[in-house]
Amino acid sequence: MATPTGGAIAVIRLSGPKAIAITDKIFHSASGRPLSEAEANTLHYGEIISSSDFNNNLSSENGDGKASSDSKEGTPTTIDDVVVSVYRAPHSYTGEDCVEISCHGSAYIVQQILMALENNGSRQAEPGEYTRRAYLNGKMDLAQAEAVADLIASTSRAQHQMAISQLKGQVSSKLGELRKKLLKLTSLLELELDFSDHEELEFANRDELNNLAHEIDSHILHLAESFKTGNAMKNGIPVAIVGKTNVGKSTLLNALLHEERAIVSSIHGTTRDIIEDTTTINGVLFRFIDTAGLRKTDDTIERIGIDRALSAIDRSLVVLWVIDEEPSEEDIKAIKDKCENKHLIIILNKADIHKDLTRVPLIGSLKSALSTAPIVEISAKNGEGIKELEQTVYNSLSLAETNSSDVVISNARHYTILMKAHSHLSSVIDKISLDIPADLLAEDLKLVIDDLASITGQDRIESQETLNFIFKNFCIGK
Repeated sequence: MATPTGGAIAVIRLSGPKAIAITDKIFHSASGRPLSEAEANTLHYGEIISSSDFNNNLSSENGDGKASSDSKEGTPTTIDDVVVSVYRAPHSYTGEDCVEISCHGSAYIVQQILMALENNGSRQAEPGEYTRRAYLNGKMDLAQAEAVADLIASTSRAQHQMAISQLKGQVSSKLGELRKKLLKLTSLLELELDFSDHEELEFANRDELNNLAHEIDSHILHLAESFKTGNAMKNGIPVAIVGKTNVGKSTLLNALLHEERAIVSSIHGTTRDIIEDTTTINGVLFRFIDTAGLRKTDDTIERIGIDRALSAIDRSLVVLWVIDEEPSEEDIKAIKDKCENKHLIIILNKADIHKDLTRVPLIGSLKSALSTAPIVEISAKNGEGIKELEQTVYNSLSLAETNSSDVVISNARHYTILMKAHSHLSSVIDKISLDIPADLLAEDLKLVIDDLASITGQDRIESQETLNFIFKNFCIGK
């Protein structure tokens, strides 16, 4: 099944060398021509027939194309009127012959068609098997195959763009560039080994090797560092809402989510646990986390909630510090230390109450103490300033400046492998500085190559590929 159940139509896909032949056994085209004669990328209207032997009866059909009533197998029963799409290898999703049957969405009809296909030699696909076949048949690499699941699961514009970028091969292309640089590095080492008896020749100049290795390592680290943002955008960028009790954190959460998600009360310490939910701002998914009020307390349960609030700050990229009056120097120092590597936004709440009072001195002191943190004045209760706050949250991560051509890593497996490659390449760089022999450098370099190749499922650099590069790029006795 290529579509969920319950819709107006359903699509059933069949892939493999016998896909067209098996479909022919249960499909009666309105044109009278079998699908085996159909051209690639064509649509055919007709009926799905219940008899598995229907096409064996074609010889007993009468002139109007209908099975004769005296057929030994009896008159076939129509299951449904359908449209069949025919794709021929290698021009299909899986790279194999493929058929798609578009029928009505009735669960009974779908079941009958699936049974008819299975009775004629097909089987149910395993989970992910179509994409696995596409990978095995060279229609996509491993990184692109993983992007298919991300694309299906995407719920925001940013998630969709990242998945499309990976599906189109931008990650693979970047890794391909690194592969070429590694191939050059490998070739220099191979040349040094092959011509080791010619002391007057120096192919693998240590300075050149060192510069090239550092360049490759810089690219690897840049990709790995993009994972922090990529993973957050994929799962929802975590934003912690923190502050003392009764400053309006839960009211703010409800305003940002545009629904009554958290209980609001004038009683101090109402929120004692983490409450979180997601919303989309400018096409990017954000995960807002309401936390327990930060204060000194002897209440065991509330203390646990405060500890969880501090933990929420640690795992957030953005922190919204909600205040309604001038904080103490101790509070400012605490939030400054806790949010040292975070995007901190200061929120002056309850603007509806303080309309007749001036907050200019307060804003001035906050800017002096926390100069890099933007300050937004709002009223979470009546929604004043919420739009400005949303835009400030979005701008804090410089998401608008991200170029669509930038490669962003969002897959945890890719990140782990990149860090492993960085570790191996760091070993290569250390050995270059220690003037370690080329054969030992080459062994560590092969580990880097294997690491990056495992992201896309590509083979490691083979000897023949190295030789081809050497003869193409280096003049060896003409």
